[in-house]
Amino acid sequence: MTLLETERVTVSPVRRGTTPRRTGRGRAGYFFVAGYAVLLLAFGVFPTGYAFYLSLTNDRGQFTGVNQFVKVVQDYRFAPAFTHMLVYLVMWLVTLVVVVVLTAVILRSRVRPGTSALFRFLYYIPGALAGVASVLVWLFMLDPDVSPVSRLLTALGFKTFAAVLAPGNLPLVLMLIAFWTGAGGWMVVMYGALNNIPDEVLEAARMDGAGPWRTAWHIQIPMIRQWIVYMTIMAFATGTQLFVEPQLLQTASLGRVSPTWSPNQLAYVYAFQQGDFNGAAAISVVLLAVGLLAAGLLVARSNLFTLDEK
Repeated sequence: MTLLETERVTVSPVRRGTTPRRTGRGRAGYFFVAGYAVLLLAFGVFPTGYAFYLSLTNDRGQFTGVNQFVKVVQDYRFAPAFTHMLVYLVMWLVTLVVVVVLTAVILRSRVRPGTSALFRFLYYIPGALAGVASVLVWLFMLDPDVSPVSRLLTALGFKTFAAVLAPGNLPLVLMLIAFWTGAGGWMVVMYGALNNIPDEVLEAARMDGAGPWRTAWHIQIPMIRQWIVYMTIMAFATGTQLFVEPQLLQTASLGRVSPTWSPNQLAYVYAFQQGDFNGAAAISVVLLAVGLLAAGLLVARSNLFTLDEK
């Protein structure tokens, strides 16, 4: 039997006007996505829509346009809260991107695989703690009376816990807490992204005379740019939701920290102390708009969702 005859026997033609049967794989995909879609609608889309409704109405359900936004923007606590958040975000994002990418590159190129696995595990451990637990750990570390690094704090001029929690120091303190809890997980992600770079590309760079730093700057970092942008977007979104850390610091400092230090704290005061849920919703919508604007700019400038053409 010739090869052509074998193909005629083994390959069954598809009748005209008929479509191939769908396997169960397509249904399985819809099944797995359905759970996420339900949770997204219940805890994402519907609450967001309700917040929009509240921000455009008053406590009697009457449509008021942008009056709620005008009210909260004119509040004397609004500008300081957003200024604090902006200063914190700049410190947090710059430190996160620089240190995480640099550490991941060093682990990838300078540390043996077995040792790097140990380092990645140690980096990830702080991220396993909940936000409240992390704040409590740092409250212990920053109190000169009980801290194991009290000599360092005293040498830096922080002789009392109140001096550490001075208003000017809060962005730095909150940045340290956020970095300690969140940077380790991103180091693991960046290390995995660097491992996806083909060894042939790195070998070609070495043959062309590129050293470790030139290879990192001109090859490795550009090839993981989309992951860096993704990390920045997620970290920005997390930073705008700052609430637990300053709230606990406000309690621990016996009122030395402002109860409206961050926008989320201000929204909490509007909702649960003043009973103004419409104003709280307006602040939430402003935060959502800021996050969407920043994410949109990063996605547009980085081509985050552009597929590589093969």
